[in-house]
Amino acid sequence: MLTIETIEPGKSYAAKFKLENMPIDQYGRLGGQYSLSDLPIAKMGTYEGLGILLQRDTEKKLVKLQDEKSKQEFVVPFKDLWDVDEIEWKDPLASE
Repeated sequence: MLTIETIEPGKSYAAKFKLENMPIDQYGRLGGQYSLSDLPIAKMGTYEGLGILLQRDTEKKLVKLQDEKSKQEFVVPFKDLWDVDEIEWKDPLASE
């Protein structure tokens, strides 16, 4: 099983993550400054998503990732990541 500590540089990875104390709208999506909609913030809570890993800082134990749904970039501590897996990029225009 892959962990954030054992991934190989130069390969592409994704992981599930959580963010604490985030503005959440009535549909459970990121709200406030993280949203393009004008829905009010329903609560402050925990947001969980799937992110593509962009950078890893092993000294500070932080990862910069891009949320798959919102396309926002976040810096997340290692402890808030799980289900790390390698990404296989596919060209949608390529014929199989």
